[in-house]
Amino acid sequence: MLLIVGEVIVDYTYRSLTRECKLRLGGIIHAARGLWASGIEYSVAAICPGYLVEQAKKYLKQHGCTSIIWIGDVIGSPNVMLIGDPCEVSNQEYELLLRDEKTVKLMDDEGELKKYRDILIFPGRFDLLSFRNRFGINVQFSFDLAYDIDDMSLLSSYVGNIASIIISTSSELFLKEWSKNVEGLVAKMRSLGAKYLLLKENRGGSRLFDLENNAVENIPASLGKTVNSVGVGDVYTAVMVGQSNNGWINAAWRGSRAATYYSRTTYIDDFKRDVLRDQGIQFEILRNLGGTFLPWHSRKKFSIYLAAPDFSTIERDYIDLVIKALEYHNFNLRRPVQEFGELNKESDISEMHTVFVKDYELLMECNAVFAVPLSKDPGTVCEIGIAISCNKPVITFDPKHENANTMIVAGSTIYSSDLDVCLNALFVEISKML
Repeated sequence: MLLIVGEVIVDYTYRSLTRECKLRLGGIIHAARGLWASGIEYSVAAICPGYLVEQAKKYLKQHGCTSIIWIGDVIGSPNVMLIGDPCEVSNQEYELLLRDEKTVKLMDDEGELKKYRDILIFPGRFDLLSFRNRFGINVQFSFDLAYDIDDMSLLSSYVGNIASIIISTSSELFLKEWSKNVEGLVAKMRSLGAKYLLLKENRGGSRLFDLENNAVENIPASLGKTVNSVGVGDVYTAVMVGQSNNGWINAAWRGSRAATYYSRTTYIDDFKRDVLRDQGIQFEILRNLGGTFLPWHSRKKFSIYLAAPDFSTIERDYIDLVIKALEYHNFNLRRPVQEFGELNKESDISEMHTVFVKDYELLMECNAVFAVPLSKDPGTVCEIGIAISCNKPVITFDPKHENANTMIVAGSTIYSSDLDVCLNALFVEISKML
């Protein structure tokens, strides 16, 4: 039976102009939901504040958990996570309340943890290095290195017993150490004796590295409307590790599919229904369904032209949102206004012509255009038209619905007021260029 180890957190997505607030149990509860929906037996060793213990136990028992061990008390913080962007258009802006005051007091588990042989650990604010002593000798560990770990030496006491390591491109550890070099990531995980490495690359899919046989399985993403991406990676990890006895490649594909369904609803009965339906699909058929595959480290090879009034004198909220999103997803964003200068009303025709030529040449060099036509902006509309005439993919994000012209709507690869939809379209179009 799989044992999940980690923190129980309360997720709170606060209200905005486009969404309602959402409050639910998070942390390792996301992983538990994935296992429950997949029909996988599991137990939990939970770290959480005392006020959450009974609620967490009740919830987990209702969702397939065989045994629940409270192994750590959180002191100084309610373990409430504020979430700014639940769809991960850009950085999700997680803020843990009283994070600087938070400490974890581990308690005696009375040898309970030594009963388990397959353990999945989500590191948190506890001493991971000495935590190894709580488990037996002949065990297999998997680690999801999403948060709260910035030093790989913390895994040194687990060397020789690591089945898999899972990391996401949104992890601070990944961004600090391996955002420019996947070979370094693979070498580091191999040095720890891990058998498998899963690199989750958000909307671009994922890669499963078989470190013993030097093989890679590319797993595409199945893109659709994102309702809530919080906990999606935890579901992927848990289902993959939970089904690994059926083969790691098969398990990774099943985990990816479960994560996709988790992103599309926050109603867990609907989630379970979709996962169980998907499990009825034979693996070879599932593998041939296709999807979008665009690795993190390949995205910089393609230039994205920002067609927008990227000026300092206008209201920039939507433009800045797009810039943050494309930079967060590691695209090579080209901003002509910033590269060639911002003209003023006194600029003469020769200055305008010089900038026009530079903008045009840059547009021709770029692989795709991401347009943000705020108000009736003739410059952006002109750039859209030029790109369409050159058969370049044009992603038009029109948040104010002010440019719903037939030529723009029909000529664009995608036209939408939803940035999530536009991002998906960009991933799809650029993935075709690999």
